[in-house]
Amino acid sequence: MYRIKTMNKISPKGLAHLDADRFEVGDAVAQEQAILVRSAKLHDYDFPTELLAIARAGAGVNNIPLDRCSESGIVVFNTPGANANAVKELAICALLLASRNISGGIEWVKDQVKSGVDVAQVVEKGKAAFAGQEIMGKTLGVVGLGAIGILVANAAVTLGMDVVGYDPFLSVSSALSLSPKIRYVQDLSKLYGQSDYISLHLPMTSETRASINKDAFAQMKDGVRIINLARGELVHNADMIAALESGKVASYVTDFPDSEISGVPNVVPIPHLGASTEESEENCAIIAALELQDYLENGNIKNSVNLPNLSQDWQTAFRISILHRQDQLTGITSLLSQRGITAEFLSSKAKGDYTYTLLDTNVAIDDAVISALSSMDGVLRIRVLTH
Repeated sequence: MYRIKTMNKISPKGLAHLDADRFEVGDAVAQEQAILVRSAKLHDYDFPTELLAIARAGAGVNNIPLDRCSESGIVVFNTPGANANAVKELAICALLLASRNISGGIEWVKDQVKSGVDVAQVVEKGKAAFAGQEIMGKTLGVVGLGAIGILVANAAVTLGMDVVGYDPFLSVSSALSLSPKIRYVQDLSKLYGQSDYISLHLPMTSETRASINKDAFAQMKDGVRIINLARGELVHNADMIAALESGKVASYVTDFPDSEISGVPNVVPIPHLGASTEESEENCAIIAALELQDYLENGNIKNSVNLPNLSQDWQTAFRISILHRQDQLTGITSLLSQRGITAEFLSSKAKGDYTYTLLDTNVAIDDAVISALSSMDGVLRIRVLTH
């Protein structure tokens, strides 16, 4: 039985995919072989030696120490696209919140009720303070054309917006999914210079951290409206506050509020609701659970963010799963051949400094072979699975 520790509340519909006869699942599980997590921070978590994999029920993995996991042969999964529709819908809402002071108007009405005035009598006069603009005919710049960015860009087209997209790593499948009405640019400054709205959908990396700063604002149109449902750290708060005060930025909608930015005029702080829908949480949990199940039982890796993705149909009695350095494959296969282990099927995939190898055989693997492989320099993790 495999032991899976849950670090946050995980949708029961996802956990239902983990058969109780084969998986022990819960927040009190010890010596866990896998972790199911949403937002819990694992950077200071003491990983047990038994830990094989971590599945993040969501897209972002900045709460997980990827380098430490890679060096320990721990596969980290995420669930790309599972929450994409939920975030897309919030992005459409954010476009409207950035355009028309809807939230301010609602709070004003509530204040009138508290003051005891006849609300119906004051609304017509007071509403002028909350007038805004329509999004139809305006230009939206979408920075990042992954699963979410594509949906946002395509939806904006249907709402009558002109859309400009930028993504230096645009995949073929993503390009084919884009509406032909979307203009793709390879220079971010061109997107900045023509966008009335900018929606951020890029990962937070050392290159993108605080990239929405005074230099970026200098390339943007006056009165630009910025939507950030990606990561709070993408925006340099002090520079954003200065841009809001000067009018360079007309409004800033963020799903990552903090004490520094949330009380600033023309900031619409949303309490991290991007993926907070029943459907999204269920989708993320189901995909994360199935990723762990397939890896623990079959050795297949899909949607890993730190190690190679590799899946192989399994038709033999035994499977050897090996995570190792790139230059060790020849040595591994040579050792197995010397021990009489014949590979019926072998697949190997590299990513960065790491390689993942699946070898299927009908020859039983004894402890001596496992010990010999484990002692090889560069072998990070080895498992023998049986059908």
